[in-house]
Amino acid sequence: MSSTFFFRFAPQLSPAAFLLAAICLVGASGATAQQSAAEFPAAAVGFLGKELPQMEAAVSARDRDFFEQSMGRMVEFSERWGFKSLSNPALTPYRACTEAVMDYNVVGLCRLIPAGDVCEPRLAPRFEDNLRQCRELAARR
Repeated sequence: MSSTFFFRFAPQLSPAAFLLAAICLVGASGATAQQSAAEFPAAAVGFLGKELPQMEAAVSARDRDFFEQSMGRMVEFSERWGFKSLSNPALTPYRACTEAVMDYNVVGLCRLIPAGDVCEPRLAPRFEDNLRQCRELAARR
């Protein structure tokens, strides 16, 4: 599945199908230029530090288009890091960071569409906990 195909047809997908397709795209992506895993928490916190304020603005403006674009940025970030622990086992100790990066888009979409298929009550608190843990990991570096 190419990213061009994904973004061309993503608006026609339900939120759950959109997220599943994005995760498949991430999983199929090769980890080309993996960096030192110890730098990952700081990179994840930096990435989310840029994305979260934009997500807040998009939620306030009810801008669904933001989420398509941010999904592309998340895929790009994950490709740089060999995001999935199966692709880059060195990231396994930083699971809170990988999950925070994967979940931020879903959390934002669920704020726009609370009745979405993937919107479960524990999603936002789990994201916040993972984000807190990731920030702690980044601060240790």
